[in-house]
Amino acid sequence: MTTPVRIYGDARSGNCLKVKWTADHLAIPYDWHNVDVVKGETRTEDFLAINPAGQVPCLERPDGRILAQSNAIIFHLARGSALIPEDDFDQAKMLEWMFWEQYSHEPFIAVRRFRKSMQNLSDDEIDPELMAKGRRALGVMEMRLLSRDFIVRDQVSLADIALVAYTRVADEGGFDLDEFLGVRAWVARVENELGIDPDEGRVSPVL
Repeated sequence: MTTPVRIYGDARSGNCLKVKWTADHLAIPYDWHNVDVVKGETRTEDFLAINPAGQVPCLERPDGRILAQSNAIIFHLARGSALIPEDDFDQAKMLEWMFWEQYSHEPFIAVRRFRKSMQNLSDDEIDPELMAKGRRALGVMEMRLLSRDFIVRDQVSLADIALVAYTRVADEGGFDLDEFLGVRAWVARVENELGIDPDEGRVSPVL
């Protein structure tokens, strides 16, 4: 029996769920250790000994080595699988979108969701730039998905996993995916491909 990896993560965090979904899709055994970010559990002495940056997710391998940063972890887990394109250019394109997600998507869509749904701040208390830049990111995705079913190729890749994590719950940040119908349809396709329950990871279940 393969020794499971250990995943430290908050079950409401899209970054953490990326790791879970990748492991589930690839049938990689793991032990999930929930770490509540809102309660400050990433700042405890015990957790900082695991990741001095005080962030989840973290992956602990059976040999004791620790890997942080969601997109690095899913790339590590998926090596040699169909989630990573064999074509060199497609693989680089996948990484391009994964880097873009962390720089130009997550900092706005995920942060606004955190402020609105997890910190319960009113719209007036939230930086308006988060909405503007988040909508711009969704617009970039909409243009990309006009003529394709998935972000990089004709099947799901790590780029889709990286981007779907917070896009699928963007409404919890006040974003309306009815304005981005291509993105909304893509979310449904990726959830179906990965077997993701639409309620998973939500602060409030879909009504």
